[in-house]
Amino acid sequence: MNTYATKPSDINRKWYVVDAKGMILGRMAAEIAKILRGKHKPNFVPNLDCGDYVVVINADKVRLTGKKLTDKKYYKHTGWIGGIKETTAGKILDGRFPERVIIKAVERMISRNPMGRQQMTKLKVYAGENHPHTAQNPEVLDLASRNPKNNRSK
Repeated sequence: MNTYATKPSDINRKWYVVDAKGMILGRMAAEIAKILRGKHKPNFVPNLDCGDYVVVINADKVRLTGKKLTDKKYYKHTGWIGGIKETTAGKILDGRFPERVIIKAVERMISRNPMGRQQMTKLKVYAGENHPHTAQNPEVLDLASRNPKNNRSK
């Protein structure tokens, strides 16, 4: 009996489009992180980047449950003494770069090492309906229909 070992030449990458309109942020981010890592494939190995590309559209229409829109805080540091800044998820979604909420949610589910940073380059997030990746012929990935809890109509 032989054990099959996946080689980098065996990896086939696909492109997927996820519509974030009405989706729950954490549930969507968990599924996207799984696709970026390649854990949905039968030839997954933890030491190779065998994930696929994911394009997220309508990032500004993502939903959060409970009071997370006002209570969930994001922190950043300016590098100066006492320079910690905080903002809420609602302010980010209403602001200039609403896609950062999805990027941070997925980024925190990917391992923090060089391979995790390489996997994060395959995530493309856009606030509106349009994206420049139509030439790659991405498949539509309907995460909302996998579980009724994934979609929130409000």
